[in-house]
Amino acid sequence: MVYLNFTDLSEEAQNRLLENSKKDVERKFGDSLRKYIKENHTCFETMVEEEAIRNLYSYTFIFNP
Repeated sequence: MVYLNFTDLSEEAQNRLLENSKKDVERKFGDSLRKYIKENHTCFETMVEEEAIRNLYSYTFIFNP
């Protein structure tokens, strides 16, 4: 679960969420992503960012007033 202050949906907060999601993706899927990237000759950073955005949809957000 991710707790957010309802009034703090700034760009900084969004970037922080994306960075946390990138870390989660690298931790969970890093080895399999590297294997896929090596086989398909794609960019690691781009792949991690795309997966991190998808990963955000799996979070449960709780907004504090």
